[in-house]
Amino acid sequence: MTGRVVSNKMQKTVAVAIERMVRHPVFGKYVRRTTRLLAHDEASACREGDLVSIVECRPISRRKSWRVAEILQRAESE
Repeated sequence: MTGRVVSNKMQKTVAVAIERMVRHPVFGKYVRRTTRLLAHDEASACREGDLVSIVECRPISRRKSWRVAEILQRAESE
């Protein structure tokens, strides 16, 4: 799965937001849905705004069962 890093304030952990488009059951319009997952980042290399690829792994903590596979695109730094 791919998503954007929305928080890297934890040690060795990043929060990744994954967006998907879902068709509304009544109106038929497509609605954007966001899922926020915690992923393990061993090297603490990810920054906020990076596009990353994450893969499922064994549970590392109560909410963390994903790890960062690779950084696909770096965030624009100012």
